[in-house]
Amino acid sequence: MKTKNSSLQRGKTSKNDEVYTQMIDIEKEVANYRQHFKDKVVYCNCDDPRTSNFFLYFLSQFKTLGLKKLIAVGYNKEGKGLYSEYDSKWDNNKVPDIKEIQVIEIEGDGDFRSAECISVMEEADIVVTHPPLSLFEEYVQQLVALDKKFLIIGGLSFLKYKEIFNLIKNNQVWAGISKRHMFFIGENEYVSAVNACWFTNLAHTKRNEERTLYKTYTPEEYPTYDNYNAIEVDKVTDIPVNYDGVMGVPITYLIGHNPKQFEIVKFRKGDDDKDLSVNNKCPYFRILIKKTQ
Repeated sequence: MKTKNSSLQRGKTSKNDEVYTQMIDIEKEVANYRQHFKDKVVYCNCDDPRTSNFFLYFLSQFKTLGLKKLIAVGYNKEGKGLYSEYDSKWDNNKVPDIKEIQVIEIEGDGDFRSAECISVMEEADIVVTHPPLSLFEEYVQQLVALDKKFLIIGGLSFLKYKEIFNLIKNNQVWAGISKRHMFFIGENEYVSAVNACWFTNLAHTKRNEERTLYKTYTPEEYPTYDNYNAIEVDKVTDIPVNYDGVMGVPITYLIGHNPKQFEIVKFRKGDDDKDLSVNNKCPYFRILIKKTQ
């Protein structure tokens, strides 16, 4: 099987959406949220129940996690979508083989935006999946509108989409724990996504960890922006320990953002609504933050 690299950007065609998450990456992330799953209905709404590692994982861990029900719906662009559910009542809590799980066709094609799939989501407590990259913003907006808990995979670059950023700023969504490098299974190849990221609104321990700061502020090392009263911090690890004003930091800061330590002030732009600049040069995408008072 061939391997290629990808930055996991927004999908441009449906083919870009057809990548599948490996079991090891699901296991690694879900392990941090086990306390959230007891007696819950989990919905994998972008997953063919016959092949999805999300469905297979929760099926195998059904009793361990103490789930109430597991549901999956797979999209079929050429026909009817596929539906499956499992609640353990019919097999005395034994872990079933995937071949024993009934898979049925639904009326529509399984698009998560359809009324049929939304009605299924209303039953769910937690949604866990790898949604189509090309529809990521719309997908997250639907989850938030329906007030659902979720744990989903996207690209690190999605953090700079305005709607996603606003949700993060308002503490409605935050980054998960595993990050940056995952392998996804595409058609006859592994796609190495060096900028992958989990997005969630489930609490986890890393969210409350304070970032260790060791650098000391000096005007020479931390220049002020031309168009905003804030200093430029080139690396997240260089956030100064003794500066209380506003700072511009790389987007990777959002991985591990602790709202008790820093507040997010603004998105990318200066007072003139242009990109932040230092000596008329614009650094790569910046988030403006300051210490929480």
